Formats: sequence, C-alpha cells, structure tokens
Amino acid sequence: MSLFQHLEPYAGDPILGLNEAFQRDPRPDKVNLSIGIYFDEEGRIPVLEAVRRAEARMLDEGGAKPYLPIAGLPAARRAVQGLLFGDGHAAVASGRVVTLQTVGSSGGLKVGADFLHRWLPGSEVWVSDPTWDNHRAMFEGAGIPVHAYPYYDAAGGGLRFDAMLEALSALPPRSIVLLHACCHNPTGVDPSREQWQRLVPVLRERELLPYLDLAYQGYGDGIDEDAYAVRLLADAGLSFFVASSFSKSMSVYGERAGALSVVCSDAAEAALVDGQLQATVRRNYSSPPIHAGGIVAHVLGDPALRALWRSEVDAMRDRIRGMRRALHERVGARLPGHDLGYLLSQRGMFSYTGLSPAQVDRMREQFGVYLVRSGRMCVAGLNAGNVDRTADAMAAVLADEGPGPDGR
Repeated sequence: MSLFQHLEPYAGDPILGLNEAFQRDPRPDKVNLSIGIYFDEEGRIPVLEAVRRAEARMLDEGGAKPYLPIAGLPAARRAVQGLLFGDGHAAVASGRVVTLQTVGSSGGLKVGADFLHRWLPGSEVWVSDPTWDNHRAMFEGAGIPVHAYPYYDAAGGGLRFDAMLEALSALPPRSIVLLHACCHNPTGVDPSREQWQRLVPVLRERELLPYLDLAYQGYGDGIDEDAYAVRLLADAGLSFFVASSFSKSMSVYGERAGALSVVCSDAAEAALVDGQLQATVRRNYSSPPIHAGGIVAHVLGDPALRALWRSEVDAMRDRIRGMRRALHERVGARLPGHDLGYLLSQRGMFSYTGLSPAQVDRMREQFGVYLVRSGRMCVAGLNAGNVDRTADAMAAVLADEGPGPDGR
C-alpha cells in the first residue's frame, strides 16, 4: 500500500540550492554572493574571539547537560532583553516584556506565528514587498493569510514610504505587520528614524500589531543604533513582537541562537502571554539548545566579553561598508555615468542590485559569480580577492543591457 504517491515534489529552497550549486562548481575563481552568511577577508566564516573565550569557559565549567526550561536559559533571556531594550528600560522593569530563547530567530518567528494563529483568530499578516521568502512561508504554514504592503522603490532603489504608510493606514484593526527592524532582507533599504517615528501613530491608531524581525543587529549602524525601532515602539507603549538572532552578530549559524520577545500592555497580560508561548514551544520543539543559550549568556553577561564582542561586530560592519565602497568604485570606473548609488545607501549584508534574472544567470554561468535570481547580493561575501571579478561581471551584464535600478 502506498500512502504518499500523491505528494507534490519539493523544489528545494532556492537560496540553499544555489549555495549547493556553488559548492559543485569546479571553477577556482568562483564567487559566492548568494547565501546570507558573513565571510571574512579570507572568505571564511570567522570564529569570534568573544565566542571562543565564552565556549572555553563553558568547557572548563563542565557539568551535566539537562534539558533547559521551555522558555530557555534565564541568564540568556535577561541578556537579550538588555540588548534589545537597553539596560533598565521601563518596559522591562515593569514586567511588560516576555522573552523566550528560541531555535534561531526562525524558531521565534514560527512560535509567534503559531501563537497568533490561535489567540488572534481572524488576524492576517502583511509583509513588505519584497521580504525574506521564509516570512511568507512561516505565517502561511501557521494558517495565517499573508499579504504585501508597498516597500521597495524599484525605479530609485529606495523606500516607497508614502505608499507604505498609506497601505498600513487602511489595514483592519489587529492586522499583523511584519517589519524589518534594520538591514532589510533582501533590499538593504531601511526607514529613517523620522520615518519610524511617523509609523508609530499609524500603528497605534489603526490598532495594528507590529512583528519586528531583527536578524542583523550591529550590521547597520551599531548594536544600540540598530535597536532604535524596538526601543521607539516600547517607549510609545505599543504591544509588539520581536524575533532576534545571534547567527550573524556572533557568527554562530549552526548553534541556532535566537530569541522571541513580546511587549505587552502590562505585567498581568505578559504573564498570560508567557504561559501560552511556553505551551506553544512545548507542542513544537519542547525546549531550546543549551549550548546556544550558554554562548549568549556568557558573551553578553560578562562586561569584558561583551565589549570584545561589540568591537568584533564593529569590525565586521566596517568591512562590509568597505566592500560596498570598493564595488561601487570599481563598477563605476568600468561604467562611467551609471548610477550605482544604492550600493552606498543600502545597509547591512544585502543589496538589491536591480539585475534581472537573466543578468544574474549570465553572471553565474559566464563569470562564476553567484547571486540570488531576484538580484539580491550578499555584500559580506566580497573581499579584496574577488571584488574585481564581481565588478567585471556586473559591468559586463549592465553594459550589454543597460538597466536602471529596476532591472529594465
């Protein structure tokens, strides 16, 4: 008896599949600008010194490895709250904030989606156009309908803020609005502080529920600067969700170190939310990984390690910025007069290049330079050894087809 012949074939994840194709490519000068991982100047995933020292301490401490509590390691959860909201924030001090250690920020997003599907029935989700593909998949997988609001300005390479504001102003009450707190994936285009401030009254007056994704804290302007939206919404007294990650900022991708924080109206409501979030986790993965919690607790809980970590994040951010400038300069020299200003104005790991799928295919097939077919480039994959080849490939496809920022 066959039970599963009716299954649809899985096409695979387009980004992970592209990374696998890169690994199979025999060309020695190939360039991987597809997957969202930070690589150092030698093209390696770095082991941060702060993390190495934290893990050495954990090894010396030894001891048993029991299951963590459903909500995760208490020291890690406290440290996450301080990192997101700042030490002594009123929302935390008053007990309005619930924080769970999760299996990466993806785990936080999924737990939050399952929770909202059960406890806010009828609410639907709006995500930016475009957004990270898995945002839509996670909420739809939880049974929540997903829609898009205007975001990226293809003609100018910036933000369609007025259209975004108009769309959010027309949403039904209790709609869930997925917002990237910084370093938007895939475009690298973020609202300014003034624009964030203009969003707050719309979110409040329309009774919308913001759901912030903060996967790249520290890669935009700095650890505290990149938490601006989180702290602004908390200061405004809004209720909202934040899924956060340490994959990039601590370079611990496979440890699945993440968190989910929920800011509630008061401590009594926070206690209810805490209980039902834990019930959601228990029905899912039961408890988070002990090693990930230990890394976060040690790095953020020790002043010396925290200062070292912040300096290492600063260095990673500065290197990414340097690669943006280098690519802008090199492509500009090959194509005088072509507007590549987006490389400098966009922030974080990613840039939306405006390259069409056909141009991206040509860069991969002819030059061995791998980008996602949407035109998203992981700038963190550039280094002094491959930036010229990347510039050659970009200049060649742009010169032949001459697109503007929208890829036409």
